[in-house]
Amino acid sequence: MSISSSHLSLKDGKKTSRSRAVRDKLDYPVIDTDLHTIEFAPILEEYIAKYGGAKYVDEFRQAINRGFGYLSNEWYELTPEQRAAQRSVRPPWWALPTKNTLDLATVSLPRLLHERLGESGTDYAVLFPNVSTFATHVGKEDLRRVLIRAVNAYHADVYRPYADRLTPVAAIPLHTPEEGVEELEFAVRELGLKVALIPGNLRRPIRAVAEKYPSRHHPDVARHANWLDTFGVDSEHNYDPFWAKAVELKIVLTTHSAGMGWTSRSSFSSYMYNHIGHFASASEALAKSLFFSGVTRRFPDLRVGFLEGGAAWGATLFADLVGHWEKRNGRAVQNYNPDLIDAKLLYALYQQYGGQEVEARLGDINAVLGGALGVSNNSRRQPQDPAALDDFGAAGIERIEDIRDRYVPNFYFGSEADDPTIAYAFNTKVNPLGVQLNAFWASDSGHWDVPDLTEVLADTWSLVERGALTEANFRDLVFTHPYNFFAGKNPGFFAGTAVEQKLPKSKAA
Repeated sequence: MSISSSHLSLKDGKKTSRSRAVRDKLDYPVIDTDLHTIEFAPILEEYIAKYGGAKYVDEFRQAINRGFGYLSNEWYELTPEQRAAQRSVRPPWWALPTKNTLDLATVSLPRLLHERLGESGTDYAVLFPNVSTFATHVGKEDLRRVLIRAVNAYHADVYRPYADRLTPVAAIPLHTPEEGVEELEFAVRELGLKVALIPGNLRRPIRAVAEKYPSRHHPDVARHANWLDTFGVDSEHNYDPFWAKAVELKIVLTTHSAGMGWTSRSSFSSYMYNHIGHFASASEALAKSLFFSGVTRRFPDLRVGFLEGGAAWGATLFADLVGHWEKRNGRAVQNYNPDLIDAKLLYALYQQYGGQEVEARLGDINAVLGGALGVSNNSRRQPQDPAALDDFGAAGIERIEDIRDRYVPNFYFGSEADDPTIAYAFNTKVNPLGVQLNAFWASDSGHWDVPDLTEVLADTWSLVERGALTEANFRDLVFTHPYNFFAGKNPGFFAGTAVEQKLPKSKAA
């Protein structure tokens, strides 16, 4: 296929965007799995008032002004000296398109977005409204539940007339599995939403510290003395009822949580230092948690999409899982069991090769064992439960193919339009067992890293022109993988949409 980079004239005198020119040459639909939208505040606040009353409108305004999580606005209120002293994490300056006012309006107005979607080369888009991505991290329970119920109802209503090309995600809280199940039921059965957005992690107080330094008396301590719950490994809750409900409702889960503010991403002076890699970091934490805790083993039909972090981390994690399992699975970990040291052989080798300085201090055979294990490792020579030594036990991994079967089908990786590392997902010569990972196209339109939404598909097509992707890879990225993610367990997902209309022109997914 040859796509000209020049704009083509339409009959109405407008120019065809480069992205539309790419799409017009395709015999399959293009599905964008991550397009960001902005709420119209006056109407959203009416929904908040409906579900909670005027009190919660005021609380929402206060919370928005403070910011959520890594987007806290506290940094702007501090002096440079206070920022350094408090190690306040620098958030972004404007995160939205502004100079390109047409794009700003487009992601704010559903009818305009519906009209212009084709200019981005897209037939159908899954929408991630900005407040929805924040709402699941609101700590105050009553505000969180009112806000989530309101944003889900608001988006279901305002985008319903444009359902042939647009579908918004449902924000689903996971502070407890029960709260998640309740909102998922409402969003799917009552509102008819088809995609769920869950937090990738939640900060929880460290109990021992919280008991000693109660948050009401020591707010600064409480702010920092927390741990990350990723809903699997070491969680204080059993989230199986939630995963089971998602499978029952045939709804896919997506996550768009951030890793800004974590250890190496907590600069008080550089937003770029904090931003680069943070989505991938948060996504990896959730994927590892679901894998190692056996969630993908117990729920093989569960599908989770990780947005905006790219696919390179997914390929690296898959290779790491295989490599680590080969060295430290339940059987191989015995290679490092200190009880299996051949003490006589070790002693003899120290005698033969240690030299005069070692020989003068050699002592008996037990002293040699202590020296060979090293000062730091000696403290680890304690009796262990053999079952607890197999970190892959809960995942039920007995062979490399089990890793593939409990990782590859379950996880999908959202890659932005201009991300060249998407090629890693398709590199079957490098990925263990020759697998291709499920990378799907996620334009991220509506945020600062997309200065012109009409360029996104053309940006991705340039990877084909450069030889980083084949045309088959491109088709999988923009159609096959997103189609399988959304419709694989829910065949009716695209009924009545522009995707269904174009399917007869394409090969089967």
